[in-house]
Amino acid sequence: MLGFRAVDTVSNRIRLRLVPALLTASGVILLASGLLSYTTAIEAPPPPLSLASFEPLPTIPTTVVLPGAGATAEPTFPADRVVTRVVVRRLGIDLPIILQQDDVHGAFPLCDVALYLPFMGQPGQGRATYIYAHARTGMFLPLLTESRRNNGARMIGWTVEVYTSDNWRFLYRIVEVRRHIRSLDAANRADWESVWLQTSEGPYESSTKLQVVANFDSAAPADPADAHPKAKPRVCV
Repeated sequence: MLGFRAVDTVSNRIRLRLVPALLTASGVILLASGLLSYTTAIEAPPPPLSLASFEPLPTIPTTVVLPGAGATAEPTFPADRVVTRVVVRRLGIDLPIILQQDDVHGAFPLCDVALYLPFMGQPGQGRATYIYAHARTGMFLPLLTESRRNNGARMIGWTVEVYTSDNWRFLYRIVEVRRHIRSLDAANRADWESVWLQTSEGPYESSTKLQVVANFDSAAPADPADAHPKAKPRVCV
């Protein structure tokens, strides 16, 4: 089991003091104007608009620390580590992850990829990594479908794989299925190593969200080809 410690930087101190206050104060405003309106439930899509393919992120040399004989390898935490791929094999989910740039792609989330929140954590920082995608075929629809069966109880214990740009694979175990959510408060308060998967429970901006929470299990070096899938996002509205 890895022990993680958040890096004490100016940006982290700002996040810890300012972001929770803003999120708590804004509440439902997030639904109307921001993140929680990002993932819409499956519906008849318009004709897709092609975007240029995203080349895989450059491979960052991996540092492996072997504390002693028989010990498992542990990743250091490079400042430029980001998530690159999310897999939930039991649900057939396997998506590249990118950072959406509003000035390039607009604010509405892209299709055929998952996205991450840059002001949350990255694997190994000892806090929540937040990944979201549309509830559509080929994306996070299986999460929504499974959550409607006995409140998603069958997903408890299932594995979520998250790959990173410095060629590591982090394994997490699902511990909670949170339905009908309207804020990011709980994820923002999470001070342990975890990954949160979000999708929408309805077709409207005001629709509640599904959050699937998974806690850290283990980590190991990954094949660079596995950690750097080629993303082919498209505009979907």
